Amino acid sequence: MSGITVTPVGYALGAEVTGIDLAQPMSREDAQAVLDAWHRHLILVFPDQHITPEQQIAFSRHFGELDQHESQPFNRHPDHDEMMLITNKLVRGKPSQTKTAGQNWHTDLSYTIRPAKGTTLYCLEKPSVGGDTLFANMYLAYETLSDKMRQFLDGLEGVHDASLVASLDKRDPALTAEFKRLNPLVIHPAVRTHPGTGRRALYVNQRVRNFLGMSEGESRAIIDYLCDYAVQPRFVYRHRWRLNDMIMWDNRCLTHLAVGDYDPAEPRHMLRTSFLGEYVGRLLNPGDAATAAAPAQARDLAVALSNAHD
Repeated sequence: MSGITVTPVGYALGAEVTGIDLAQPMSREDAQAVLDAWHRHLILVFPDQHITPEQQIAFSRHFGELDQHESQPFNRHPDHDEMMLITNKLVRGKPSQTKTAGQNWHTDLSYTIRPAKGTTLYCLEKPSVGGDTLFANMYLAYETLSDKMRQFLDGLEGVHDASLVASLDKRDPALTAEFKRLNPLVIHPAVRTHPGTGRRALYVNQRVRNFLGMSEGESRAIIDYLCDYAVQPRFVYRHRWRLNDMIMWDNRCLTHLAVGDYDPAEPRHMLRTSFLGEYVGRLLNPGDAATAAAPAQARDLAVALSNAHD
């Protein structure tokens, strides 16, 4: 029997998990208890953990195949492709390319055809004030819409655009161009059914360009309305970081925002892993598969579809 304790920390979502040391190998019982709590609370906070990158990666592997970040030319960990540096510190003597990462409401890697189902983020250094992360429950955002709006959204697909990542224009131009090449436009349903819970969640955020078959002008008012609606305080949990917090969240049913309300001269340094999710997307222009070098995902999808028809 697992010895962990799960304590809710927010009404809409969020729970703190204690009674587990992530520096130690995790038992099957604890892994199942964590998974059950994750599905129930969407975000789990593991306080006061003292772990190495290898231990964070080992923990993450319990919950899915890890993204090797082929679509990310920015700030991979020098020793682990499965890990990214989310930091405002110098990286290899140069300004960090992720110092303003996540500063618009988004779902991790939604601009790929196999977006992250989950993310872990471990806090090594934090500003004295600010630098929180906000999370919004997209189950509730969808479930509290009117019947008519839900029916309308159930038939829509969104075009996710990597160029809408916040402050992308402030990153290294060559790396930014490569990032855009690696991540052509991708289509996802506007509403997703979570494979672990069966609940439906809104899958629209500030990185959606338009709805398929609709112009940007027609789409914009709807996208803006949904993005504003989804982040009402009643749907949101605010995580105030402490040193050695590790958090784990479910990208299939929430959206999040890194708040840039801190002194940029103070360090904010974190390590991130992502677990690959289900193939729910497709390229807007199939020809992009030949040149985009998120190509590994495109190739994997082609193989999966081929096998399905054998």
